[in-house]
Amino acid sequence: MATGLHRPNEGEELAELVGDPWVMQTVRVANHYARNDADHVDLGATARGTPVKLDRRFVEADVRIATGLVEPHFMAGYSGGRKVIAPGVAHKDTITTFHSERFMSHPRAANCVLEGNPLHEEQLEIMGMLGPALALNTVIDEHRKLSFVNFGEVVQSHLLAVDFIRRYAVVPVARKFGTVVTSAAGYPLDKTYYQTVKGMVAPIDILAPGGDLVIVSECAEGMGSPEYVEAQQRLLGLGPDGFIADISAKRYADIDEWQTQMQLKPMRSGSVHLYSEGLDADAWRLTCVHRIDSVPEAIRASVLRSGDAHIAVIPEGPYVVPEFRPQA
Repeated sequence: MATGLHRPNEGEELAELVGDPWVMQTVRVANHYARNDADHVDLGATARGTPVKLDRRFVEADVRIATGLVEPHFMAGYSGGRKVIAPGVAHKDTITTFHSERFMSHPRAANCVLEGNPLHEEQLEIMGMLGPALALNTVIDEHRKLSFVNFGEVVQSHLLAVDFIRRYAVVPVARKFGTVVTSAAGYPLDKTYYQTVKGMVAPIDILAPGGDLVIVSECAEGMGSPEYVEAQQRLLGLGPDGFIADISAKRYADIDEWQTQMQLKPMRSGSVHLYSEGLDADAWRLTCVHRIDSVPEAIRASVLRSGDAHIAVIPEGPYVVPEFRPQA
């Protein structure tokens, strides 16, 4: 944090200027470790039973300020604001409850949805339990340039940022398509298959039942975490129904298995086809989707299957969310 742009003149001692409001101030940067029990304050539980344990340094601070990017989020509706605090600086018990099957399977736990979204409602309840907090919210455009900044009370300022980005991120579409082509939005979001799932989920509202979803993602760093690989192995071995049965009884989700659960949404909506140059043979097996070697050929085959020459193309995957709105 800087309180100004003052540069000491030659020979000046910085130590003599510490009280000057235009001098650069020192800020201590510390990591949050969700597994360290002693680092958290237990604030109780929400009405749904979510344990509310937040980083002690944040809870006990004189002034609490969350900073974050506001964009579509395929579970919580939108990122930023209240999400920076919970699950952002929460204990593992809070994080893994948020990502448990009962929350992830809710139809309103979806991109660009706040009303009725159980994750958003939990976050609002947690903000009430925590007490006053502020937020600095930002929005970037398609060139990754800053396009919006605001500051204020954490919940209301976040909603204003959501109102801004909603105009650009949500695209009304009057029909569904048998062929939808999308991406993981390029670097850095396409570095792993784990992140690629976000691009798969975003367009399912306009995918015709049983249609083809074609997604392009480099996956230069492979699948993702070891925990995610293990979850994909369970999906491969148990199948979609067996995987859901395996996780539905858990109070706390295993790390990263929620992304495997989210992948089931597009898989149950239609057929997922992936073009990637970064996955080896073992990784391809664990994706549990169809491998394609040519996007044009995949599109051509899909059009022939559906008999519909119209296709939907979404160049920037999870950053653009099509919403099916049939014409009256």
